Amino acid sequence: MALKIRFRQQGSANRRTYRLILADGRERRDGKYIEKFGWYDPSKATNNCLLDETRIKYWIDQGAQFTPDAEALVARALPELMREIRLKEQARLVKQAKKRRTRKKQHVPAA
Repeated sequence: MALKIRFRQQGSANRRTYRLILADGRERRDGKYIEKFGWYDPSKATNNCLLDETRIKYWIDQGAQFTPDAEALVARALPELMREIRLKEQARLVKQAKKRRTRKKQHVPAA
């Protein structure tokens, strides 16, 4: 099951608001969701979003992934969280590359 952090549409046609949610990637846009992280109201000029940083961090550590729009909102609202997430991802990639290099060195072709 691929978990995605994404938007869920709320409100009427000319008065959209959005919830930031965690859902299975196969669910419909406005279908069932696992957890709600906050909301976003694009019609407000200031204080237009409220997000739960601790729960977002928890689910990212569990393997959930952002959709591009959700990632952009979190990056704007919580830049220090995004910096931390990107540093962890870079560290994971470096560790993965080191493992690959050591596996190649250990491989000795048959003579």
